[in-house]
Amino acid sequence: MGLGDSFKNILPKKEPGSGGKDQRAKELTTKKLTTQTAPDASPIIQKAGITAKDPGFWGILKGEKPYSVDLGPGEIGRFAKEQIEISTKLEKHKAERSGWMRILKHPAKVLLEKPLNILIVTAPLAIIVFVLGMAFIIRDYGMSVIFTTTLLDDILILSILIAIVPVAFMDFRENRRMKNLEEALPNFFRDLAGMNDSGMTLPNAIHLVAQGEYSTLTPFIRRLDNEMSWNTTFIEAIQRFRTRLGTPLSDRSIDLIAKASKAGGDVSEVLRAAARDTYEVLALRSERSNNMLIYVIIVLISFLVFVFVIFILVSTFLTTMATAGSAASAAGAGAAAFIGNIDLFFYTRLFSHAAMIQGVCSGLVAGQMGEGRVVAGLKYSSIMLIIAWVIFRFMI
Repeated sequence: MGLGDSFKNILPKKEPGSGGKDQRAKELTTKKLTTQTAPDASPIIQKAGITAKDPGFWGILKGEKPYSVDLGPGEIGRFAKEQIEISTKLEKHKAERSGWMRILKHPAKVLLEKPLNILIVTAPLAIIVFVLGMAFIIRDYGMSVIFTTTLLDDILILSILIAIVPVAFMDFRENRRMKNLEEALPNFFRDLAGMNDSGMTLPNAIHLVAQGEYSTLTPFIRRLDNEMSWNTTFIEAIQRFRTRLGTPLSDRSIDLIAKASKAGGDVSEVLRAAARDTYEVLALRSERSNNMLIYVIIVLISFLVFVFVIFILVSTFLTTMATAGSAASAAGAGAAAFIGNIDLFFYTRLFSHAAMIQGVCSGLVAGQMGEGRVVAGLKYSSIMLIIAWVIFRFMI
């Protein structure tokens, strides 16, 4: 028996399968450690069932490895549930920012956003006024009043004015706002380019420009300055500036500036190009407006001539013919058959309808020719409709 055999006899013998038991005990110990929570671990770590302590920033610098997160089935289910709740809230928020939910939540903001949005209120209101007015008239005077008086015309005109006058006012105000903003853009771009050329950074240049006065554009420039002071990038801030302005010309110019800046071009040169382009567009628009003004005046004068001719026709010729017809009827059957019986009320009402329709249509044509938008003609239509109604209601 050698020396090696003697040592083998002295050492304790391992039972069969003892290596597997040691491995099993090691796995149980590891599992116990991973399911218990360290007392000084963070709440997120405790929730996830992690024993390792977060090494933190300094620990990572020292070479300590951050812990690994192992979520169990229950934690995964809870995490998925939280994600579903977040997604549901996001969808609900999107729904509130569009459609009928947005109208119910922010009615004033939606109505004032675009001129045509006011029709959401004025159109139903006009219909209600017309229906209720007709119901009261028929109840008090009967169906015959529709054909023998102008009460139906009065209610119809009032309903039309209720529907279109607010739209015309909102469109006029919005068009004026956009015009004032766009007229201030070239000076803003040119001044900003000059400041940048003098060696100033864009945030400093915008801050200095924001101290000046640019008409209705000034509040928007100062808000742009505030965003730049919060370390917002120039491209992101100028895009928000474009969204807040919301005019076609500003969208075109500012989008050009943002894309050129993103591509790495000379910002000052881009600003000068945008200023020149904006100024040329405004000059062309002004020239077009001046050239088309004569046609707008012609449309308005043609309506006034039409109303004047009808006024003379009804007040002189038709009145004389109606009086002669009545006298002929009293004189004898032969004279009455020659002249005929003229219904003055019927012809007056017919001509009044023609004048009112002419006024509404002429106004829409004037808006399209003068400003390039049919909606812009509603203000002319409202004025001419009122003129025609007043003349035939109170002067004839």
